[in-house]
Amino acid sequence: MALLDAINQRWSCRAFLDKPVERETLEKLLQAASRAPSGVNHQPWHVAVLTGDTKKNLSQAIVDARQNGQKQHPDYAYYSSEIKEPYLTRRKECGIALYKAQGIARDDYERREKVWEDNYRFFDAPVGLIIYLEGYLEKGSWLDLGMFIENILLGALSFGLGACPQAALSEYPDIVRGHLNIDKKFHIACGISLGYPDHDAPVNQYRLDRVGLEDFVTFYE
Repeated sequence: MALLDAINQRWSCRAFLDKPVERETLEKLLQAASRAPSGVNHQPWHVAVLTGDTKKNLSQAIVDARQNGQKQHPDYAYYSSEIKEPYLTRRKECGIALYKAQGIARDDYERREKVWEDNYRFFDAPVGLIIYLEGYLEKGSWLDLGMFIENILLGALSFGLGACPQAALSEYPDIVRGHLNIDKKFHIACGISLGYPDHDAPVNQYRLDRVGLEDFVTFYE
């Protein structure tokens, strides 16, 4: 697949086939992703690759914590405490499109909660990735980490895989660290669901638009 085609065709996959991903494929994907640029070649990224019972047990522990009323306590704030326009409208449109694709009514709180818990279950993907880095590192390393993550998402398409990056999996970092024996010095950045897409699933049918260049580009001559 041509690079620009991959960029334009990338989407967040939330339903997967019951088909395993070979370890060799995962190793090739992650090795390629590690070619991402990083300041002074720090390469600050770390990845935990979860399958089978390890993935299932971690997911259930997080779901249990949420159902028991345990407060989320991520290592960092993904969103600002105050969302203003135009981001507020974009956020609302994203949520409406997601629930509409699955036929979930606005007041169907039970199904909405189930959808949120699906995040913690990696959408039943055969592979879950946990992305983390040392907590003392500054914003530049987080920029590096973002480029590494994007390489994973784009590289996945080369293997016929679908992927979805998930900040939700950073909401209970102590549970993640505990289950995976990750040192407390590391901050949990996000998770990624990875596997072969179920193209027939309703949740995989919707796509979100992007704004035009006039909304985010200024040319200086």
